[in-house]
Amino acid sequence: MKRADFEGLALLPAGFPLPLDRPFTTTMAGREAGLLGKDLTWLVGQGFIRRLIKSVYVASPVPDSLDLRCSALKLVVPPDAVVCDRHAGWLHGAEMVLAPNEHIHIAPVRVFLPAAGRRLRNGLADSGERTFGRGDIVEINGLRVTSPLRTTWDLGRSRFVERSLAAMDQMLRLGLFSAGELIDGVPRFKGMRWVRTLRVMAGYADGRAESPPESILRLRWIQANLPTPVPQLEVHNADGMFLARLDLGNEELWFAAEYDGDEWHSTPDQLRHDRERRALVEAETPYLIKALRKENLFGPKADAEAVLRRGIVEARRRPSQRCSRVG
Repeated sequence: MKRADFEGLALLPAGFPLPLDRPFTTTMAGREAGLLGKDLTWLVGQGFIRRLIKSVYVASPVPDSLDLRCSALKLVVPPDAVVCDRHAGWLHGAEMVLAPNEHIHIAPVRVFLPAAGRRLRNGLADSGERTFGRGDIVEINGLRVTSPLRTTWDLGRSRFVERSLAAMDQMLRLGLFSAGELIDGVPRFKGMRWVRTLRVMAGYADGRAESPPESILRLRWIQANLPTPVPQLEVHNADGMFLARLDLGNEELWFAAEYDGDEWHSTPDQLRHDRERRALVEAETPYLIKALRKENLFGPKADAEAVLRRGIVEARRRPSQRCSRVG
């Protein structure tokens, strides 16, 4: 089919030569429809299809589900392999363990191949060696996958502390195991790569964080040696009326910080809502709220720790703060 065939259409036409109800691969697109990578990229850009994992696509109207995710992985994962790490977490429901925009710039699916010496050469999956214990592997719709807890330990053993904590927060958020269980299992990985990161970050993991940037903001707060922050802190006025739930805060300091990502905090209506919501909290309570954005957390000019420190100093100087302490 030519691009002109899609003009004026909102969905793929019924005669589209690839499945409209299930995933297909780049190879299938080339073999059965003569579509090249640039054609698939164009179809994604036009909203006709979307990427699920590397080199696997599905028609956009198909709703996300566990069945869909398993079907996508089955197209690239050998039957006897074990899906590990980020894509295991994705299957368990923690979709934010995938890196931002990973549906666009996708890393290979991480799998374990039980037979020694076997390697995947299709460029779609990245294999690795590891040892599993009892209960470490579960089956989901015919796929062998590391269990939620084992997946979390594996994700926690990362070179980067930010990635480690953000992933473990998202896995804890599923409610399939406790923070105590997570910490208790850490010693079994003694001597393994990046276990020190796991050991430290497991103690900070908190399932209340709603997004990876919130986890990283909390980490910056901790790294600044500031009093312990509380994720998703509920704030009420003097009459007990609920005012807001703040990303991160400390009741003793009357200080809170929030992450404003571009997706939910960029349009005029969203920005106005943010201003009004925070103004209400600051008018009804002694809280001071600081909003941080992407540039504060990521990149060469990241200054989150400095913003937090300055914010706490400012909060302590507020008249409402001093009055609350005297009272």
